[in-house]
Amino acid sequence: MLRTVLFHPDPQLPGQSGGPERPGKPEASGASGGERPRAADSCAPFGQRVPAVPYRSARHLPEPPNEARDAVRTAAAVLRAGGLVAFPTETVYGLGADARSAQAVARVFAAKGRPSTNPLIVHVTGIDMARGCVAEWPRRASLLANAFWPGPLSIILPRAAMIPDIVTGGGPGVAVRCPNHPMALALLFEFAAPVVGPSANRSGNISPTTAAHVREEFGGQGGAGGAGGEGGEMAVHVLDGGASAAGIESTVVSLLGPVPRVLRPGVISAAALAEALGEPVEHAGEHGVVAGSGQAMPAPGMLASHYAPHAPAVMVSLAELAAMAPGLTAGAAVVTHEPLPESVKTAARVIVVPAEAERYAKALYASLRQADGPGTERIVIARPPRNTGDAEADAIWEAIWDRLTRACVPRG
Repeated sequence: MLRTVLFHPDPQLPGQSGGPERPGKPEASGASGGERPRAADSCAPFGQRVPAVPYRSARHLPEPPNEARDAVRTAAAVLRAGGLVAFPTETVYGLGADARSAQAVARVFAAKGRPSTNPLIVHVTGIDMARGCVAEWPRRASLLANAFWPGPLSIILPRAAMIPDIVTGGGPGVAVRCPNHPMALALLFEFAAPVVGPSANRSGNISPTTAAHVREEFGGQGGAGGAGGEGGEMAVHVLDGGASAAGIESTVVSLLGPVPRVLRPGVISAAALAEALGEPVEHAGEHGVVAGSGQAMPAPGMLASHYAPHAPAVMVSLAELAAMAPGLTAGAAVVTHEPLPESVKTAARVIVVPAEAERYAKALYASLRQADGPGTERIVIARPPRNTGDAEADAIWEAIWDRLTRACVPRG
């Protein structure tokens, strides 16, 4: 059973009809003039200022309309009953459950078919709530939260006793994040407790960036994992907040070791983190690829095969694509950021994604889902740009390469 509740965001929010707005420097705050607003639960969704983040984002999170407030209250009641709520964030849609309840979190793992060693990210309203989820909150965490929250950054810190082992896959650290989406924040404030939120899809599948994608994942089997539904069926309660603005999962940085380390790339780069911290930040790189060893994974998103379509996928250069396109059949789909030359004819379906990093990221998962439609036997993906010289764009391209590389690894 799948219940969907629609939310009509403010038109000025990212990804909506009003178009994105790149934030400038934070406005003056109080008598101190240029003081940066804190993220200690100052990321409230009801009209308060929030820190700027280094990608197109809303600077203000307005109070949602009455209909949405009612929907959020209903969703919070589902969470209190131990059920599952699929909710929108600026990255992808999350499958939410009470992070304090081992039984509720177990429903998330069951619904997704997720390996028990693959940890979950805990979503919070800000620093104050995050402090309750971790055993210690170092100065580094405050620097990062104030610089990038609410936003697509997950910070791994030692787990507090209130967070059950199942959340971390048995590992010592828990990832916490304050999302930059008005409906996600409204849900967190209404529920008044931390919420786990892995992507709302079956484990290993393409991540969902719309409520329709969530329905594709869970709607065909009477829903999955939640509070009991009719006839003993499990239910997923869906909040529809429109398309995700960033389109790919958060950057994950670990503060467990002596040197901060990025374990999963996202739109926030290691260089941006280093600038905020005033110290070097390591990058796990390909060493972060984990292929299910039975031990707790350091972070989510590290399975060798992940974000994957059902049809086998391969990445090739633009030149290789042009050479092989005439031989592709109608059972093939092509995903490319540059249209094929007019002289090149192919029977394959061709899906052209934007060539700009930010827009490519937002379209990535929807395009892969479109390519992986009925009858698709093979997906050919043109390798996207890399090392363009634009630091902000290259951070996004790196995250895109990470997702596509894992999407092309055969399922185990």
